[in-house]
Amino acid sequence: MKKYKVGDVITCIVSGIEPYGIFVSVDKKYSGLIHISEISNEFVRNINDYVKLEEQIYCKIIDIDEKGHQMKLSIKDIDYANTGLERERIDTKQGFQSLKENLPKWMEEKLKEYEKES
Repeated sequence: MKKYKVGDVITCIVSGIEPYGIFVSVDKKYSGLIHISEISNEFVRNINDYVKLEEQIYCKIIDIDEKGHQMKLSIKDIDYANTGLERERIDTKQGFQSLKENLPKWMEEKLKEYEKES
């Protein structure tokens, strides 16, 4: 039985930081790399803004090389610094459309509240 599988969230120790990614120690047998594209869904200007050397973080396994004992890891969709749980995703397909549609109604409701108070 394999100890790790793709999709698992595991704890790791940051062992190196390079412009292209974060190296981590998983255990005595495995090490891993979090490529810069797997750090955030936003532009990553400086990896040091996300992690520090020797910091313990949570990582999600996206690939395992059993022969080389290497893992490809990701932190972009999990709470890597605290719980390792998946972050809540917010559907933004409509963008500001719902705000545009609801703002007049909300303003009217608030004005009625103020009139009642006066």
